[in-house]
Amino acid sequence: MQPIYNIAEICAQKRVKHVVLCPGSRCAPLTLAFSRQGSFSIKVLSDERSAAFVALGMAQQSKQTVVLICTSGSALYNFAPAVAEAFFSGIPLLILSGDRPTEWIGQQDGQTIFQQDIFGKHVKRFIQLPQEYAHPDNIWTINRSVNEALNLANNEQPGPVHINVPLREPLYPVNNQPVHFVKDVRIINNTPKEFLLSDESKALLIKHWKQYNKVLIVAGQQPANRALTQLLQFNIEKHNLPVLADIISNQHKLIQAIKHADAFLGQAPDSLKESLHPELLITFGAGIIAKQVKLFLRKHKAIVHWHIGTEEQQADTYQSLTHTASVSPESFFNFLSTLDKKESFDKQKKENYQQVWQLEEQKAQALISGFFPAEMLGEFEMVNEIIKQLPNDTNLHLANSMSVRYANYVGLTEKHSSTEIFANRGTSGIDGCTSTVVGHCLANPEKLQVLITGDIAFFYDRNAFWHSYALPNLRIVLLNNHGGVIFKLIDGPADLKEVDEYFVAKQKLSAKYLCAEYGIDHLVIDSRKKVNNQIKNFFENDGTPKILEIETDTNLNKTIFESFKKKLKERYES
Repeated sequence: MQPIYNIAEICAQKRVKHVVLCPGSRCAPLTLAFSRQGSFSIKVLSDERSAAFVALGMAQQSKQTVVLICTSGSALYNFAPAVAEAFFSGIPLLILSGDRPTEWIGQQDGQTIFQQDIFGKHVKRFIQLPQEYAHPDNIWTINRSVNEALNLANNEQPGPVHINVPLREPLYPVNNQPVHFVKDVRIINNTPKEFLLSDESKALLIKHWKQYNKVLIVAGQQPANRALTQLLQFNIEKHNLPVLADIISNQHKLIQAIKHADAFLGQAPDSLKESLHPELLITFGAGIIAKQVKLFLRKHKAIVHWHIGTEEQQADTYQSLTHTASVSPESFFNFLSTLDKKESFDKQKKENYQQVWQLEEQKAQALISGFFPAEMLGEFEMVNEIIKQLPNDTNLHLANSMSVRYANYVGLTEKHSSTEIFANRGTSGIDGCTSTVVGHCLANPEKLQVLITGDIAFFYDRNAFWHSYALPNLRIVLLNNHGGVIFKLIDGPADLKEVDEYFVAKQKLSAKYLCAEYGIDHLVIDSRKKVNNQIKNFFENDGTPKILEIETDTNLNKTIFESFKKKLKERYES
């Protein structure tokens, strides 16, 4: 087992800190290796699906590769949702799965499935280790494979890598034989690639820059990056550029950013959309939430569309992609900042284009601010209140479905300069939203972690709490409308007679008993007069995890949201 034990030593020497372990027998040699090596913070979780999302959250928070270990069989399959999210969100994971020897797969031996390539295209690479460890070539292969996997997981485009480890019995040390680690184990280091904007690309960009005046920048989802934000701010001011930045772009510190395009583009007349039509579109980051922005840019296609980023596969989200630049956004916008300002008539046209976007943004901001407090207290208003009172220097996590959409309509402001936004938008699933936040809590116990979530996502992932680790920095806002309210709000299912039974999937659960079971403070808002006091109690740092639950009616939430959209529409009809 020495080459297997050395996997832990390689990970330690390559500065892996966090390991998430799911108990099992077939992975016992891996378990002993990582537990006895002594360099790791190890968390043990029994639910593999939840454990994988916890590992994802830890990797996202620490920006380091997290090792995820499980036994053979269906245990590994339960990692799949988190692995897919990690792949599309660019989060580094190293999955180590114990397995039966190859000849026993499909032979009705216990706890065996086809584990090779089980995640398909949702990992950066799959590696099958040799199942015999004595031959020098196999020892060399195992060492080389683990080094390569770690280098690949956290290079310029991070993501998950899966190593399948076939293990023969005996799986446990015989007669308490000690586990040794080879301290001079070979380490293969990775030299980062240097992505530079070529002279040819620079010349082409300058040509387009001079040729077009209606230039629009769209920021996709990305981690907070102070240097990038400062560069964007400089370019906004120097070149009069509108920058569309919904909440998951982490560009809320930008002054003059267009944060509410989804709100006004959904109701804007065609004449206004034509005025907003870009000639040159520059995009960077991953996806956006704003459906109306996507529809607008697909219908009103830019003449030239540059996408900036080092990702291996660059998406053509707006069906207008003409050029890609494999450089970091910082490098690109640093070059853009060196270009000359436009003069005279062209400068005026650029200013006018920016002003049209700015005017619509200001009107949308005023309308949203004036909409609250609404006549009736619903979940939309609760999201507004939470964001308004959110302490700075907080991580705000947004579950999928309506939670992230409500937050995007409300938006953050420059006062939340140290707040970072996280959301599982790689696959946009509800399956691990809470577990991901728990991973953040465990990786950074000093930072307040606040999750806004709906009831379906919350109860679906309730095993996020099924472990023995304290979570004093965890805060969850639970919007409990007893079903999937989004199906009442989107076009299509809302008016179907089957909507309540087959789409909304009504449920009667409350977080009260879950909180009692896991030692979590349960705060309830059932009237407007309780809002301020309960939110104050919710954010108080007293060393106890807290869930703030507001129970609402799906039809009430539908009425409030439709009233909001009606006010947006009326602005263009008056």
